[in-house]
Amino acid sequence: MTRKSLTVVALAAASVLALAGCAGGAAAPDDDTLQVVASTSVYGQIAEEIGGDAVSVISIVSSLSQDPHSYEASARDQLAVQRADLIIENGGGYDSFLDALIEASGSAAPVITAAEFSHDWPENAGHGEAEATGDHDHDHAGHEHVEGFNEHVWYDPHAMAHLAEAIAADLTELRPEDAAQFETNLAEFESGIAGLESELTAIAAAHAGEGAFVTEPVPVYLVAAAGLVDRTPAAFSEAVEEGQDVAPATLLEALAIIDSGEVAVLIANAQTGGAETTQTIDAAEAAGVPVVEFTETLPDGTTYIEWMQDNIHALAAALDS
Repeated sequence: MTRKSLTVVALAAASVLALAGCAGGAAAPDDDTLQVVASTSVYGQIAEEIGGDAVSVISIVSSLSQDPHSYEASARDQLAVQRADLIIENGGGYDSFLDALIEASGSAAPVITAAEFSHDWPENAGHGEAEATGDHDHDHAGHEHVEGFNEHVWYDPHAMAHLAEAIAADLTELRPEDAAQFETNLAEFESGIAGLESELTAIAAAHAGEGAFVTEPVPVYLVAAAGLVDRTPAAFSEAVEEGQDVAPATLLEALAIIDSGEVAVLIANAQTGGAETTQTIDAAEAAGVPVVEFTETLPDGTTYIEWMQDNIHALAAALDS
């Protein structure tokens, strides 16, 4: 039996126990709202923005201390997926725990995969008209890692606008009587996205072509939208993201790039770190290169739009300093 099969069996067994005892499982909904389950609070918050009071949202990974790459699902998560009317995942191998939960629960709920709305997704599948019809299922390749694809698509506001459209379409299909509310909420969200893109365009007008060094590929979409050029050796950021040691030659290359004057800003992931990351931050500070820290998941009490605004403002301030 494969590791994935064992995981599925274990989750199924755990959910049976939780259902029998009730104490360990997610609370049964006591109203008629649509039940939305999102892999992370980033997508859960966007669903709340679009769905309003017509939805109840459960975000499986909701803390800055949790890592979606290595998250271990619980029986409570299993029950939430089993009861879901709509499921939202990142895809691209980022949150594969959710696919195991879907398989174990036998859920037939529509699944929206955010990665498919990226311009960089193979065949650009997420931008076709069919993706906005509410016709989704989880029989797709979105859960698998795609070589060369940056799965951190929530840092691409344009992709998130398309994701929000898909959420509105699916919610409308599930609850037609609330279609007007979903349409209004979508328009407001898209207005916020337009504001983000306007600010990024302003940064690009002032700093296009300047270099950025990212310790991990998390913010690369935002960096590109700001007109910056990613100067990071791919082997460096990939090793840090995978939790592997950076090869000495790669580290020397990275430090030389930072010291070369070709880097206008260094962006680090505030939720992870290591000796090599610390060395690059120290090198940037010694070279007078401003350092900005981004997070991988949504800070508590913040909307997606507010979070991206904070990141964009921090990036602009660093570049202008």
